[in-house]
Amino acid sequence: MDRPREVVLHQSINRPNLLMGGDRELVLFAALIAGVLAFSLMTWWGILLAVAVWPSAIWALSRMAKADPLMRQIYVRHIRYATYYPAKSKIYLDGATTPASWR
Repeated sequence: MDRPREVVLHQSINRPNLLMGGDRELVLFAALIAGVLAFSLMTWWGILLAVAVWPSAIWALSRMAKADPLMRQIYVRHIRYATYYPAKSKIYLDGATTPASWR
């Protein structure tokens, strides 16, 4: 027992959950939007629009996932933290005043 115990983790545990090369939720949402376009408009141009939207959305989502598979989660976190961490810092803060007892 000289060496520490090693635990082998399966590769699929660490991989992001992708569908057709893109983020699973966004791919399914794009399919839903394409289906809604096709069935709600019920015209030939609506079906052609849905057929054009679906592959272009899959292409864009697969490119986004190839750049960073967790890009959607990072963007959502960025939006949530935007009020706490402003993009630019200031030297002189408007709300930061010295208490009167310190002067």
